[in-house]
Amino acid sequence: MNLDSSPVLETQGLEKRVEGGEGPLTILQQISFAVGRGETVAIVGASGSGKSTLLGLLAGLDDPSAGAVRLRGTDVFSLDEDARARLRGESLGFVFQSFQLLPALTALENVMMPLELAGRSDAAAQARRWLERVGLAARVTHYPKHLSGGEQQRVALARAFAMQPAVLLADEPTGNLDAATGRQIADLMFELNREAGTTLVLVTHDEKLAARCGRVLHLVAGRLAGDSLQRA
Repeated sequence: MNLDSSPVLETQGLEKRVEGGEGPLTILQQISFAVGRGETVAIVGASGSGKSTLLGLLAGLDDPSAGAVRLRGTDVFSLDEDARARLRGESLGFVFQSFQLLPALTALENVMMPLELAGRSDAAAQARRWLERVGLAARVTHYPKHLSGGEQQRVALARAFAMQPAVLLADEPTGNLDAATGRQIADLMFELNREAGTTLVLVTHDEKLAARCGRVLHLVAGRLAGDSLQRA
């Protein structure tokens, strides 16, 4: 894939500090990198290295102590909360370890929700199309409690890709699944990502999942200790 020369996602001098019982605690220090359009990037590191904190900052869900995040050229933290939420809705898709489906909504309604919030008149048709694409055409009226973990994550993938995001952020997307189901979900996620030309940034403890990405960022104690290309 030919990547766009301008970064779709970029950080510069990103830092995060919080107050602890014994004074300030530094979670992230001087994180700078750029991600091109269509790249697949894994963020890896030991527990407590700052991976999920970094993902939250990339999404504009938390404020940094210093530094900047630019999404499609826009400085995320220069925006007020409403404008930041609009940028997220227009540019980002999310897949979480815990699926984050609304329990009172059916699979169809969960996928429809962001489309409806965006004012899409074809929300129902698009949601059905994406649920069919992830293999859940027969489960559209089922509630999350009646779906397996793998099925719930398929709904989450449909919900994320239905919005045609520029960037998909995935936080341990196979972490709550058994090995076989996790492989199936990973296969589907990478397949959808290739079809859509989306930029994928995922946090994972799974070395095999990270190895499927074209690039790996290694965090050690809140610092970027490595940035390696896996394959051309």
